[in-house]
Amino acid sequence: MLMGLTAVMMWSTVAVGFKLGLRNMEPIQLLWIGSCFSWVLFSICCAVLPSQPREITHVFKACLLGLLNPLLYYIVLLTAYDLLPAHVAQPLNYTWAIVTALLAIPMLRQKLHRSTFVGICIGYMGVLLLVTKGQLTGTLGFDGLGVALAIASTLVWAIYWIWSVAIRLEPWWFMWYGFSVAVPILTVLCYFTEGFPPLTPSNFGYGAWIGLLEMGFAFLLWQRAMSRTSSVARLSQLIFLSPIISLVLIITILGESIHFTAFIGIAMIFLGLYVVNRRRVIEDTTTAT
Repeated sequence: MLMGLTAVMMWSTVAVGFKLGLRNMEPIQLLWIGSCFSWVLFSICCAVLPSQPREITHVFKACLLGLLNPLLYYIVLLTAYDLLPAHVAQPLNYTWAIVTALLAIPMLRQKLHRSTFVGICIGYMGVLLLVTKGQLTGTLGFDGLGVALAIASTLVWAIYWIWSVAIRLEPWWFMWYGFSVAVPILTVLCYFTEGFPPLTPSNFGYGAWIGLLEMGFAFLLWQRAMSRTSSVARLSQLIFLSPIISLVLIITILGESIHFTAFIGIAMIFLGLYVVNRRRVIEDTTTAT
């Protein structure tokens, strides 16, 4: 629980870190410098932590998944954050859990339970309210491309998560292979598009914030917590603390002006996520007993 809570606290700062970093850098620049920090971290982990024999098929799949995460996922997500207020981009991105439940039907041949369907409906009603500010007959209240990219990021992450479940590698090796593929591609993209960001102390700081917290230590702590818990589903409930803490940080640090309908929309999104995830908690408890 302590490791899980620590990971959640780290993730809670990410929306603020994204927005502050994007004030100085373009999305591809922030992702490049952050990914370099992550690659160094996972390289150190691979060097000092115990390892098991790795099958070439799993290594190959982990490298391919690096094209989805961190490469495609964070390009899409950071661009969405660049176009949207943090209090909009963050809850939209969290609907990946709803997308995962939907994709699990065709990809994992899971059934769509009634409670899951209800949760999905509640969640996307909240999305609609959040992005339209309650003006359902008018235009979107925020940048349309940004909204589309934030929602697209949930699809990329859900596919990545489902495909990664079957890969049997230690978490640090799994991430190292992914970043080893992504960092060279990001280097080329950064060079031929925006150019490398100025290597100032502030840019290094934002890169370390994203690379070490969001994509590094938080991931390792969460994976460690998941491997030690007696109830994965119950531990997963901790993630619902993150958007609440994040919203407080967004208001106090970024000073974003939030329309009153956004609070209702965000509440509906996370109520939907809770309903979708609640069945897993019940099934996990039943299995344990």
